[in-house]
Amino acid sequence: MTMLYVLDGGRIHSLEDFWLVMGEAVNGPGGYFGRNLDSFDDCLRGGFGTPDDDDFAVEWHDHTYSQRALGHAETARQLEIRLERCHHTNRTGVAEELAAARSSKGSTVFDWLVEIFDDEVPGALLLR
Repeated sequence: MTMLYVLDGGRIHSLEDFWLVMGEAVNGPGGYFGRNLDSFDDCLRGGFGTPDDDDFAVEWHDHTYSQRALGHAETARQLEIRLERCHHTNRTGVAEELAAARSSKGSTVFDWLVEIFDDEVPGALLLR
């Protein structure tokens, strides 16, 4: 039987909110599901709340609200954080991504999350 997890997109105003909402959907109130893109990728592979056999789906309700909230402004904010913490050899690339986000160009946080879903559990993300 396929597990179905539901995300309330109306509660997602930032990437940090996404981690909370996703964690609660998978692991219940206060549930943990990672706090960065790499751990999110790992969690979708199973064993951290999701089934190991990829037999699950995620319904993202009000995804258009989340898509706007996780747009270029949030992407720029996240890239500013990344720029402060990244290895010096990655700074040029992150700075270029940041400049693009500030110009409303390039992929967004929402795009990053959808891509990870599609890479790890193709067809499991249902945008509603």
